[in-house]
Amino acid sequence: MRLTRCQAALAAAITLNLLVLFYFSWLQHQPRNSRARGPRRASATGPRVTILVREFEAFDNAVPELVDSFLQQDPAQPVVVAADTLPYPPLALPRIPNVRLALLQPALDRPAAASRPETYVATEFVALVPDGARAESPGQLERMVEALKGGSARLVAAPVSTANPARCLTLNVSLREWTARYGPAATAPRCDALDGDAVVLLRARDLFNLSAPLARPVGTSLFLQTSLRGWAVKLLDLPFAAARQPPLATAHARWKAEREGRARRASLLRALGIRLVSWEGGRLEWFGCSKESTRCFGTVVGDTPAYLYEERWTPPCCLRALRETARYVVGVLEAAGVRYWLEGGSLLGAARHGDIIPWDYDVDLGIYLEDVGNCEQLRGAEAGSVVDERGFVWEKAIEGDFFRVQYSESNHLHVDLWPFYPRNGVMTKDTWLDHRQDVEFPEHFLQPLVPLPFAGFVAQAPNNYRRFLELKFGPGVIENPEYPNPALLSLTGG
Repeated sequence: MRLTRCQAALAAAITLNLLVLFYFSWLQHQPRNSRARGPRRASATGPRVTILVREFEAFDNAVPELVDSFLQQDPAQPVVVAADTLPYPPLALPRIPNVRLALLQPALDRPAAASRPETYVATEFVALVPDGARAESPGQLERMVEALKGGSARLVAAPVSTANPARCLTLNVSLREWTARYGPAATAPRCDALDGDAVVLLRARDLFNLSAPLARPVGTSLFLQTSLRGWAVKLLDLPFAAARQPPLATAHARWKAEREGRARRASLLRALGIRLVSWEGGRLEWFGCSKESTRCFGTVVGDTPAYLYEERWTPPCCLRALRETARYVVGVLEAAGVRYWLEGGSLLGAARHGDIIPWDYDVDLGIYLEDVGNCEQLRGAEAGSVVDERGFVWEKAIEGDFFRVQYSESNHLHVDLWPFYPRNGVMTKDTWLDHRQDVEFPEHFLQPLVPLPFAGFVAQAPNNYRRFLELKFGPGVIENPEYPNPALLSLTGG
């Protein structure tokens, strides 16, 4: 069929109108400032860095300004904003393919990959950018990439010019002791961790090989994991600007953010197995059990607590509670005139460390059975459980004929009191448990008792406690530490 001139002109006009309509539609989806100033040229090879925004508060943030500032530098810049759930109020993000919102909490109607942030990252490098940061200088990300590629650090960072810019710290993480210790950095700008606001750049494969790559607070989580692996971070003199309209500008917003931040931090540290944080200057933060909570481990089977199988020792909060309970119980016994002495593993800890053995889970004291009546709390425990004015629980143990003093009604960390009586010069008792050290011994070890430092105070101990311990545990027990039940788990790994 041949087209007339009129039909051809009409078809050309329709085609031209469609092209104009497509152009204006494309223009409307470009970032506002890039339309006003005109797009900058991207690098010849395309972006090598994905901007990943994770640390922000949904209720008050400057994320749209942050994203727009990077798109002004390069309209093709990949940006991923990661949140656990859909932010509310909604974020006003540009609706363009290179800006993505990643929701990390799994949902019934989405595939598993949709909740994994690495799904959205196709570049070699990732820049973790905190809320309140803004890109103003062209080429900052490329300079950070070159610094990372040209140095030995696994991460590079640039401070953000806020009221809390980043500074270098040392960080030592001991999983065995459940502890993170921070201090001033001796080799800045190369350090273990940062405190403050910074843009942190690293290889995407390194970030997503961490066990919790985007756990919040991001800085705390990231540097705990990287310092444990021996990865250094280098702080560059390449500051990013602060947002023109900073987030959390009102007192109420700051209060809410600080409250939720503290809760997230406590949850993170407990999840990562950190129970104690030691800061420069000696300030301590505790994230483990207390009098109001349960203890950090469950019922002990075979004298081997569950944490030993995880290659960890007793959590520091538990050791602190045991020390407090032991000091208190000894004070009560001494005031009541009850003769007592350090027994079993507690005596061994005093002889070896001057403290509780680092992997022990209770404290053992021997007492004279005939002195039980001198102590009001022990008399009460004969009839049932007694909670004293300090919240400690005195009771008869259900496992046998001995007493137990628990840290609190909720927290069952405890001191065991083993009543002995003399018979023909030998200390004995009527109930025996299947413990290696639960044996009779000559009374002369208790005549006299001698003072011995233990758990931050001075307790009474058998005289010649070395021979006493070797009688119970075998020769060389002080110099050769071992777990309570080597048949199940050995300290030497054998």
